Formats: sequence, structure tokens, C-alpha cells
Amino acid sequence: MPEHAAASRLCFSGLCFLLQILLILLFAVLVRYSPEGSPEPCPPQLNCSQRSQDPNFLQPRFQDVHVQLLLSFGLLVAFLSRYGPGSAAIIILITAFSIQWAVLMQGMLFFFLSGKISVGARSMVSADFCTAAVLISTGAVLGRVSPVQMLLLALLEVTLGTLHEFILLRLLGVSDSGGSLTVHTFGAYFGLMVSRVLYQPHKDKRKREEQQDKGHHKDVFAVAGTIYLWIFWPSFTSTTAVHHDGENWAVLNSYFSLVASTVSTFILSPVLYEESTPRMVQLQDATLAAMAVMGMAGEMLLTPFGALIAGFLVGLITPLGFRFFTPVLHSKLKIQDTCGVHNTHGLPGVLGALLGTLLTLLATADTFGYRLELLFPLVTQGSRTVTDQALIQLSALPLTLLVATFGGCITGTILKINVPRCCADTQYKKSPGLQEVPEEGSEPSASGKEELGISTLV
Repeated sequence: MPEHAAASRLCFSGLCFLLQILLILLFAVLVRYSPEGSPEPCPPQLNCSQRSQDPNFLQPRFQDVHVQLLLSFGLLVAFLSRYGPGSAAIIILITAFSIQWAVLMQGMLFFFLSGKISVGARSMVSADFCTAAVLISTGAVLGRVSPVQMLLLALLEVTLGTLHEFILLRLLGVSDSGGSLTVHTFGAYFGLMVSRVLYQPHKDKRKREEQQDKGHHKDVFAVAGTIYLWIFWPSFTSTTAVHHDGENWAVLNSYFSLVASTVSTFILSPVLYEESTPRMVQLQDATLAAMAVMGMAGEMLLTPFGALIAGFLVGLITPLGFRFFTPVLHSKLKIQDTCGVHNTHGLPGVLGALLGTLLTLLATADTFGYRLELLFPLVTQGSRTVTDQALIQLSALPLTLLVATFGGCITGTILKINVPRCCADTQYKKSPGLQEVPEEGSEPSASGKEELGISTLV
């Protein structure tokens, strides 16, 4: 057994070494700094007119998006019972690898110029968005996959996610600046399908650890994660807005959605659970859902009350999903959703896509003014009618679900083969930091009650 454990550690270390060397070689051959950051005018091949190129505009928001990835997502998983700092370390590893791979994959399709990939603030923001989808997917399978399998998941999802984003944004002309479809919906259902394929009730019938967490460290992590979400999520949803004014609308609509979602959680949680006030993990869920619903609609909403309505509705849907739909996912569909990404990203992302479609139908020169050309240039050019654009926005939803489920099935199948699993079993058993979700037949927690919020899945 000690020899096998050492071999497993070397397997993981060797994979990280090979992947990093490969990335270094690819960067050396293909990647150069973008002329966007130089005094020369932006090359027309990069289509810079659709996005603000002011470095003072992009770079602070890039920093916000990056902090959002590392802190908010890291704290999102760190508060899970018995998971602790080990989960945050794995999240940082997946983030570091995914950003590098996303720069290459997205550069080939979006930022390729004169045989080289141009890297600048815009390309890094785009890579961070792609990485966010990967982190959402890992939230569905945390505790049941090894770091080796997570790396392979990131490798495959970044590749497929980039192709999906290219189809939606470039080929179909879908407006989804905040990622309701490309980040939240795609990441959630991709991860859920991987989780479904990896479901093995006849294996790993282990008991949950008898020692339960004491104190309030889980709520402490949730408090910190929620605070970071409140600070940085609006920048995340507005970074790729098409214009300064549009960016301001996206920020404000995100905040209005966030506050309404939080209040609705206080309304519904005491009804669903035997507690007078919601736990911090439930408020964190509401924050995630409020931002997911604003991904597509954030820069389209014309009035604050629309964002308040959207946030209020998604704040009701999320706890209802945890209370009623998550048990169905587990018992009937055999899908274990560790972090509840279906309720915090999947359903809100779908709702955001439907809201964006409705707002597209209302897009006219009278209602949107000059912003119509910025949001829907093909409509103002006469290539499409508003109805055509709305139908394309709507068709992007089933296309996203199809690509995510198909890609998740393929990825889950690859993760089940013996090659990646050869390194997983020992690490999985030896590291309590990689164990969270009980398999079929395991004992319930000592308290006999389900944990609320993100961890209410078993």
C-alpha cells in the first residue's frame, strides 16, 4: 500500500509537470502580447469596436473578475463539512490550469492575428469567464473525483466550452455578455451530466465520518464568500458590456437583482425550514443565483424594477430547488450535486436566458435608443428583425443544454476509464479533503438532518 500511495502521488505530480511543460511550449510558439496595449491602433481583425479598449476600463475589471474566481469560488467550497482548505487548494490548481488552457483555446477562435494569439486584458477576461464555467462544473462533482480527474475535466470542458461560446457569440450573434448561457447554464449542466455518468452505487459504500464539524467555521466561510460575491459579482457580469453606459446599467441591474434575491430568501427560508432566519450558506446561494439571472439581461433591462422582479423570483426559486428538486435529482435521476450548482447556476441561468429573450422582443429604437446598435448590430443593419434576434436568443438555450449534456456525458465516460482512475482511488481514500458526499448506502449524518443551503444534497 505505501508503494501504491507513492505511485499515485507521482502520477498526479507527473501529470501536472507534463501539462505545464506543454503549455509553456505552446505559449512560446503561439502567444504574443496584444497590440491593444500598445500605442498602435487596434487591428480590425480583432473587432475592437464592440468593446471598450480603454485600459483604465478593462484592467480594474479584470482584477475584479480574477479576485472573484479565486476568493469567492474558493470560499464557496471551503465551507463544506470536512472539506476545508484542501478544496480551496484544488480550486486554485484548476483555476491556474484552466486560465492558461483557455487563453490558448479562446485565442485560436477569438484573438488569432497574423498567425499568433494576441493576449491582453480582453483575452484574459475571456479566459477567466471560461474558467468560471469549469469551476461551476467542479462544484457538481466535488468529493467524488480526484485532482487528476479534475484536471482532465478542465482540459475537456475548456475546449468544448470555447467552441460552444464561438458558436453562440460569433456564428449566431447571441448577446450574452454576462454569461447566463456560456458560463452559468453550460457549466452547471456540464457538471451535472459528469456527475450522472460517474454515479456508481455499487462502489465506495463507505460510511460518513463519525466526527462531525463543531463550531461555526462553515458559516464563517460562507460570510466571507458572500461578502466577496457582493463586492465583485457586479463587475463580473458587467466587464464585457458593450459600452460604458451599458456597463453602468449592468452593474446597477446586478445590484438590484442581488438585493431583491437576498430579501426573498428571508421570506421563504423560514417557511421551508425550521429556522427563524436563513443561514449564511442560503444567502450565498441567493447571491449566486441573482448574478446568474443577470448574465444576459443585465445590459438589456431598462428600469430598476425589472431587475428587482428578476432577483425576487430567482431568490424564491433557489431555496425551492434545494428543498424539493435536489432530492429528486439524487433519488430519481441519480445525480449528486455537491454544491447545488443546479439551483444556484443552472436554473437561474435558464431564467436569465428566457428573460433576455423577452427583453430582445421589446428592443426597438424608441426603447433602447443608440444602445440598440451596440447590443444588436445585425438588427440595426437590417440583417435581422427583432423577432429573428429573439428567436436566435431563445434557440441558444436548447443548444447550450444539448452541448453541455453531450459534452458532460463524453467527459464523464472518459473520467471513468482505467487510465485516469489508476491515480484516483488511493488519493480518494487517503485524503479526507477529497471526501464530502456519501455514496449510496452510507449512513446519514449524526444529527439526522440535512444541511441547509449549498450542502443540502443528501
